[in-house]
Amino acid sequence: MADLNATRSAPLGLGDRIAIVVARVKDAARRRAVYRRTLRELNALTPRDLADLGLHASMIDRVAREAAYGN
Repeated sequence: MADLNATRSAPLGLGDRIAIVVARVKDAARRRAVYRRTLRELNALTPRDLADLGLHASMIDRVAREAAYGN
């Protein structure tokens, strides 16, 4: 039987935890910027341009969310 404690890593120090939070905040800001930019660019298109892309105006928010956050 394997020793369960051998698979655990050392507890994270304060500096490591702060670095993780900072990285998550930066990632969230980057994703939000992608969402806003995509939303702005798609809203600037005419209905004809959207149709050429296979989109409808009602789909813009969903497409922007998928671009930024996936799924």
